[in-house]
Amino acid sequence: MTKIVPGALAGLLAAVVLAAPALAGPTVTVRVEGQDRTLVPRTLVTTTDTPAVSEPAPGTRTCSGRSGLGAIHQVTGGNYAGDWGSIGFELKTVMGEFHYDPFPADPARYWAFWVNYQHMNVGLCDATYALQEGDDVIILVDCFSGTGACEPAIPLRLANVPPTVAPGQPVTVKVDEFTVVQNPDFTTTTTPKPAAGARVTAGGQTATTATDGTATLSLSSPGLVSIAVEKAGRVRTAGVTCVTTGSDGNCGTAVPPGTPLGTGDPDDRTAPIATITGMKRGKVFSRKRAPRQLRGTVSADPSGLKSVRLSIVRKRGDRCWAFDGAGERFERHRCGGSRSFRIGDRASWSYLLPARLARGRYTIRVIAIDNAGNDAATQTRIRVK
Repeated sequence: MTKIVPGALAGLLAAVVLAAPALAGPTVTVRVEGQDRTLVPRTLVTTTDTPAVSEPAPGTRTCSGRSGLGAIHQVTGGNYAGDWGSIGFELKTVMGEFHYDPFPADPARYWAFWVNYQHMNVGLCDATYALQEGDDVIILVDCFSGTGACEPAIPLRLANVPPTVAPGQPVTVKVDEFTVVQNPDFTTTTTPKPAAGARVTAGGQTATTATDGTATLSLSSPGLVSIAVEKAGRVRTAGVTCVTTGSDGNCGTAVPPGTPLGTGDPDDRTAPIATITGMKRGKVFSRKRAPRQLRGTVSADPSGLKSVRLSIVRKRGDRCWAFDGAGERFERHRCGGSRSFRIGDRASWSYLLPARLARGRYTIRVIAIDNAGNDAATQTRIRVK
């Protein structure tokens, strides 16, 4: 077993830092929930490109600092341990709490990985997945049972907590829980729903959420106030607000570093916005310098980015073609229409065409879709002569 202890890991990271300065990655929030208590409250951390963990022999497997485990390293100061196994790095201990009952133990307890309240279908160190700006990461103790000895762990989501609130001002928060369904291909689909009957506690007050998942509290104690939520059979959660008149000095420097004030809005109605790099509207390319790789970015979104889709329509004369992502070729298509295909779920997107674009006029659209179902398209037109 490869134990990763704080001192050893610090030495490993120091050597890497001396070789090259670490570049800052996305800033995310991280929370670690143990079986019976919160090990790390929701905390803001900035990831780096420094590997979070690697095997002893140089040139073997490493775990990116921008991965889920990279965020765990930042928020725990390296206080975790695990093994490299057949499915990558297997987390076993966090902040001194051990959970790793290998199958077919019943119940089998393990550390589960959630991002933006979606049960992840990849591991903490999966090389194909990197965290994005604004992601909300949760590590929690889950379990699997073939006999019904335990139920899967489902986190609660607390929303609509304002960053600051005036003394005595009513605050209506919303609590959601989730349904996780395993698909035939062994991936999972996570769906939110209001959490009725959850107990919300803050500043000496207690309220119970209604059928729509809402509860109202009136906070009077000045300064930082934690709003905690519990429900039987669900994983606890909490948010922090600051009760202030705006001139009493209770916020600002009084807020510990890394403490995120307030929470997001689950009823997100704002779509993420995509950009297309290097293709200003009306730009003309020679055939020799025609684009082959298309790239761009998508803005951060409170619900998390679900999908990025691409549409490329070519027109020459009075005939049109649309690019088919599955066949990787242009096919005849009606002029004025479009056909899009999925290219991933990364904020920094790119797509490599099989060849440079041929002569013609092109309409290129990128569609960004968030986990709340909001979508927005960005379009440009170029010409290849």
